[in-house]
Amino acid sequence: MIEWFHPGLIYIFGALLIPVLRGRVKKAYLLLLPTMAFINLLLMSGGVFSSKGKTWSLSFLGYDLFLGQIDALSMVFAYVFVIASFCMMLYAIHIKEDGQHVAAYLYVGSTLGVVFAGDLFTLFFFWEVMAWSSLLLIWYRRKKVAYQAGFRYILVHFFGGACLLGGILLHLQTTGSIAFETFHWGWEMSRNNLPSNLILLAFLINAAVPPLHAWLTDAYPEATVTGAVFLTAFTTKSAIYVLIRGFPGVELLIWLGAIMAVYGIVFAVLENDIRRLLAYHIICQVGYMVSGVGMGVIGTAAGEMGINGGVAHAFNNILYKTLLFMGAGAVIEVTGRSKLTELGGLYKYMPITFHLYMVGAYSISGFPLFNGFVSKTMVVQASAMWHLPMIWLMLEGASIGTFLSIGLKLPWVTWFAREEPVCEAKEPPKNMLAAMGIIAFLCILLGVYPKILYNLLPYPVHYEPYTLSHVVTVCQLLLFTFVAFRLLRRMLHGEPTITLDTDWFYRAAGNGVIWFCEKPLMTFANFIDRNVMSVAGFFVWFSRNPVVALSIKKEEIKLIGKKLFTSPERVEEYQRGLEEERRRYPGVLPRLTLGASVFLILFSLSLYLILYLLMAF
Repeated sequence: MIEWFHPGLIYIFGALLIPVLRGRVKKAYLLLLPTMAFINLLLMSGGVFSSKGKTWSLSFLGYDLFLGQIDALSMVFAYVFVIASFCMMLYAIHIKEDGQHVAAYLYVGSTLGVVFAGDLFTLFFFWEVMAWSSLLLIWYRRKKVAYQAGFRYILVHFFGGACLLGGILLHLQTTGSIAFETFHWGWEMSRNNLPSNLILLAFLINAAVPPLHAWLTDAYPEATVTGAVFLTAFTTKSAIYVLIRGFPGVELLIWLGAIMAVYGIVFAVLENDIRRLLAYHIICQVGYMVSGVGMGVIGTAAGEMGINGGVAHAFNNILYKTLLFMGAGAVIEVTGRSKLTELGGLYKYMPITFHLYMVGAYSISGFPLFNGFVSKTMVVQASAMWHLPMIWLMLEGASIGTFLSIGLKLPWVTWFAREEPVCEAKEPPKNMLAAMGIIAFLCILLGVYPKILYNLLPYPVHYEPYTLSHVVTVCQLLLFTFVAFRLLRRMLHGEPTITLDTDWFYRAAGNGVIWFCEKPLMTFANFIDRNVMSVAGFFVWFSRNPVVALSIKKEEIKLIGKKLFTSPERVEEYQRGLEEERRRYPGVLPRLTLGASVFLILFSLSLYLILYLLMAF
């Protein structure tokens, strides 16, 4: 039997050839890579490749690393990541910057590395590659706000990576194992629970669980038009995968997920920027998945429903959320505007974009015959099976808010709100429309025939979404939401304001650090530098003619010490001598004085530390 080949490496190594290709050959190659990965997955599912258990073992520091952990859970996530990457690259294929394509495929490949990681070291490696490659998709916009948002983004993920690495090392010390399996988790802050708590914290950061979520709504709207489309799918959904793998049935996740769903809706209703509004809905929809993971107690019918619902909703969310960001990106591409208050009346110029966007809007709102309907309701049904009325109410309420903001507010304000268009526009490039069309077709196909998706899920599905009572109930909620919007739509037009979120805290802290570095710290550094320069200047003067200098009377030396840098004549003499030394030894004296400053500071700190240790012991 042929040995399995890692699909993530198709992207990672394939990305290295992108800069050397040109023209149509490069475009064909960009689409060939996800096609090859998809064929690879089909061969794995068909049994041509060895496709069960752990494979691709490597030895590292005496431990066995497994790059391939292959089962139903990893396969369903791999399928949707590869399918989405094909559509995303088709959407972005007109971009001429090779760096964006390389970063995007490194991002996709590292995400697949996370999905197939069979040990914690492999997981950590691909986890970090995923963070740094996604950062480039933000910075490639080449605007100040993008650089700043990207910097904050990577700082948060650096903290999350540090938590993950610390948890892995403590887990290894406690258990002696690096296998990526279900962790023991408990509320008590004991030594045994600390590793799993740190790992869970790292996973929650990537899942954008409030209050650890602000990196997402801060950075995603500042990425490039095509880069934001890639960002929507991989980081948060790979976090759902690792939560299912490591922490199924943790009750805390039920409530965190429900809070996420409501939290995202509230801020989405307040938001004025179309991509930031959609970013808040990522948080909302991931909340359903996190809640499903929390309800996923293995071995129970309700638990399996929760896991299946979370996985199915992750699969569908990747598709319709990608479609929504594609629609928003198309508007930004042709108008250069992203604020609701600056848009309106675009239907005259962009009807195809509008209708394709609405497929995503119907899907995320849970309309019957669209894919969101057949997955979101599985999580809601699991909450009913667990007899959690508050969770059920929060999730149903979030569904209403989703239709209000994404299915009604955003399209109405963007495409219809004004009688005359705010600016001239046109349909985006054909490749962008083609990518949107493919995903729209998949959203409808999975909504009409959900068995295709259900057959991929980790557990057998005993759920029928299209019962009469269920369809009528959902349609009633959507109808009443539409009536309420029709009556109150003037109040939901959008306001040109900035919405404060939890990122305010670390933005304020960052400004404080910058102020400290610019003011007190630099004042102290300048003080040290001036004095070191003074001492250096004296020695330069002394070294010119040490014999004459030593013959000067003691009283004159004291006078020089007092007036060397205060007397105008002495200052002028010193500056002339210093300028002469600079001409003779260009660049040497500043480095010496800077080095002396650093040396004095380090010497003082070291001396203080030694004295402290001597007093302590």
